[in-house]
Amino acid sequence: MPSRHPGATEHDYLPAFGRDALLPFYDLLTSVLRVPKVHGQLLDLACLDDDTATLEIGCGTGNLTLMAKRRHPRTEVVGLDPDPLALARATRKAGSLDVRFDRGYGQALPYQAASFDRVLSAFMLHHLAGEAREQTAAEARRVLRPGGALYLVDIGGRVAPSDGYAARRSLRSPHLCDNLGDRIPQLLLGAGFDECVELTHRVGRLIGRITFYRASLT
Repeated sequence: MPSRHPGATEHDYLPAFGRDALLPFYDLLTSVLRVPKVHGQLLDLACLDDDTATLEIGCGTGNLTLMAKRRHPRTEVVGLDPDPLALARATRKAGSLDVRFDRGYGQALPYQAASFDRVLSAFMLHHLAGEAREQTAAEARRVLRPGGALYLVDIGGRVAPSDGYAARRSLRSPHLCDNLGDRIPQLLLGAGFDECVELTHRVGRLIGRITFYRASLT
């Protein structure tokens, strides 16, 4: 997933916090930001069961992928990310769990069409811009089976200054402008999803407004 962020030119993707050296601190910071609670809420909304083949795009160190597998040990769960160092950490964390981590890019998913019932995305979309963003949305649709859905959470949505300091920073950030208002639903509908709805949102002091979406196929 190519990065548009300055300072990450050594890769064609964005490493954790922008630098490989910071990867060991990634899980600690996401815990401070209460990301595991967000992951749990996303899984609750996705309504997985033991027959729901599930792909996470941009899995990083595997936290959401592993949570999904632990909740539903009999279902197929795959995590995909371009960062080999993050994937190595995810694999170590998986231990004996029967879960697969693949290296690849959201805009060129290495799977056949109609391979999954659910695609998950957590805090990945705002790292993409332009063509990569559009291609990733189209690829998520391509690998979903009829009746499947993409469940996505990211910073953005109907952000307002009253949401707090972090939200006000979001409104000024060039990396988040494509996530504001109804731009995520517009992106997903433009990629060919039949419906995209905002499911709920959370406002946090440290991260601002995050919004949960479901984009589905009939």
